[in-house]
Amino acid sequence: MVRVDDGLESTDRVRCLVQVTAEEGSKPFVVACIPAFNEELSIGSVIVRTLKHVDQVIVCDDGSMDLTGDIAGKMGVTVIRHERNLGYGAAIASLFEEARRIGSYVMVTLDADGQHNPDEISSLVEPILAGEADVVIGSRFLREGDSDLIPGYRKIGLRMITGLASGGSNGTITDSQSGFRAYSRKALDKLSLTEMGMGVSTEILLKVADNGLRVAEVPVRITYDENSSTHNPLVHGLDVVLSTVKLQEDQAVQRRPCPYCMSNAALWAVTFGTFTATRTISTNVTLVALGATIVGLMLMTTAIILWVIIGVIREIRG
Repeated sequence: MVRVDDGLESTDRVRCLVQVTAEEGSKPFVVACIPAFNEELSIGSVIVRTLKHVDQVIVCDDGSMDLTGDIAGKMGVTVIRHERNLGYGAAIASLFEEARRIGSYVMVTLDADGQHNPDEISSLVEPILAGEADVVIGSRFLREGDSDLIPGYRKIGLRMITGLASGGSNGTITDSQSGFRAYSRKALDKLSLTEMGMGVSTEILLKVADNGLRVAEVPVRITYDENSSTHNPLVHGLDVVLSTVKLQEDQAVQRRPCPYCMSNAALWAVTFGTFTATRTISTNVTLVALGATIVGLMLMTTAIILWVIIGVIREIRG
């Protein structure tokens, strides 16, 4: 992981990089993607401020019951509409797909509630244009004092979730749940997302590690107020934690399915082979095989329970 934090003004650096690229004949096409759900009070100002720093804005209206999509549409930006609320991950997946379709060179994601400062977009884009990273995360914990702005309960939750998520990714990430990110074209092509809820942030990090993509973090400052989030923090936290555990279990099974299954099958083969040949049972081997089978069933049951709980949580949020 690369940390990008120097004294040079990021906006000036990006302008220089864009100018050099343009002189070479291909100006980078930077797109901002905004997932939105019931954000009619803030979506307009977020779009106006974002348009100053990118070539195009795409909004995914994830089944809003207010005027979020209508306001975005009247402002002339591209609007993807979900007929019902599918979840943050589904909105991000739709935005990834559209950004790929229109040939984005850099895709920036930011929230529609005004927590992220569009003026910091250049800081996220810079490492990608400089060829230093494929994914850039805006971290609330890199710059001294920035985390003081985060409410205490959020800070504790974010630290715990980041520690949990970092266990499955290569490198040390200080803010795994930040939605303020930038992705290169290479990352857009490599990342195929399936997580529907808030766990998509963790899914991305796990798949970034699996695909050998380079990650950088830059410091950002987040604005919090009583109207800045439409999510219940407890439900949000449970969704993220359970999704993270499920994703890591899935990853572990995908990476190491054969040794476990083959070892268990071999133990049962020895047990039945011994019984067939001698009409006796090897107690030790049989107990080990039985224990391994029970562990496998417990893991499968845990996965099913997690799926059910996550589904219930998402229904409550919807």
